[in-house]
Amino acid sequence: MNTINTFRFSEPNAEFQAGETIFEQGAEADLMYVVKSGTVGIELDGEVIEFIEEGGIFGEMALVDGSPRSAAAKAKTDVRLIALDEEGFKNQVHTTPYFALQVLRITTARLRRFMNLS
Repeated sequence: MNTINTFRFSEPNAEFQAGETIFEQGAEADLMYVVKSGTVGIELDGEVIEFIEEGGIFGEMALVDGSPRSAAAKAKTDVRLIALDEEGFKNQVHTTPYFALQVLRITTARLRRFMNLS
């Protein structure tokens, strides 16, 4: 699994307990997340399709294109996250250009895996 290393020294700014919903499928989106610790389950129509662990990202697609969330995210364990809004995302791309390539690689790998399951 590809991970984002840019935030390894950053403090989390969002926490959820095991079982809590981070966001619902179809919800408006204004944040993407980097998992600092714990495990997040990504659910499509109530079925878990992927687990995101430390260094992984989720929620990036809706942040980038402004569309509603295509899946739900729920904390499988207690999780500590770094939430990025659009301004934070742009700042990361500007200060660390490799960040954008990492996000694209992770998103592309995720889409390829999902397409192979269909």
